[in-house]
Amino acid sequence: MSDCAEPKRSRATHLRELLEAEIASGKLPPGSRLEELALAERFQVSRTPVREALAQLASAGLVETRPRQGAVVATLSVQNIIDRFEVMANLEAQCAELCARRMTAAGHKTLLDQHRLCAEIIESGDTDAYYDANRRFHEVIYAGCGNSYLEEMTRSLRNRVSAYRRIQLRHPGRLRKSWDEHDAIVRAILAGDAETAREATRRHIAIQGDTFTDFMALLRSAQLQVA
Repeated sequence: MSDCAEPKRSRATHLRELLEAEIASGKLPPGSRLEELALAERFQVSRTPVREALAQLASAGLVETRPRQGAVVATLSVQNIIDRFEVMANLEAQCAELCARRMTAAGHKTLLDQHRLCAEIIESGDTDAYYDANRRFHEVIYAGCGNSYLEEMTRSLRNRVSAYRRIQLRHPGRLRKSWDEHDAIVRAILAGDAETAREATRRHIAIQGDTFTDFMALLRSAQLQVA
């Protein structure tokens, strides 16, 4: 299979985006092996764009190379997870603060629509569907902050911890609690209350106190790999 320069880059970038989405969604959990040949056959491409896509994912911290295993979806140590959640809480809090000051009327409508969708999904009890809607809810806030660099940084870090964030929703009653926390964030943004939006978002993301204990219990029960 021949690969001229520009199509090769396009295929590699497209493949990287597909794999990144699967890592973010949990379809490829931490520790999953990413074999070049299997991926090439699956996506009907040569191994060259696969190799480049994996290199891009490695640069982003989503993939790591292990002796005798090759490329695998990156795993994090417990301390690394906590450190990233701490940074994540502050990045998302800043996004919400800026949204309260800058989000447009169109952005408000999109935020409310996504918030209502999350409420509808809670009634079904579908954790996977709620996770997807929850991710879109947060991305509306990233986009609405009016700072493209902050939006990019926040989305990138979220993708790195997405598998670990996903398991939080398995805790009994967490879907309803998550929505209630969203509601406080939405109300603050719509009211233009930047300080409340920031603090409500920081509390929503942070792992501390009882939340930390519950999170560690979920990690063990989910058997999610940590380094």
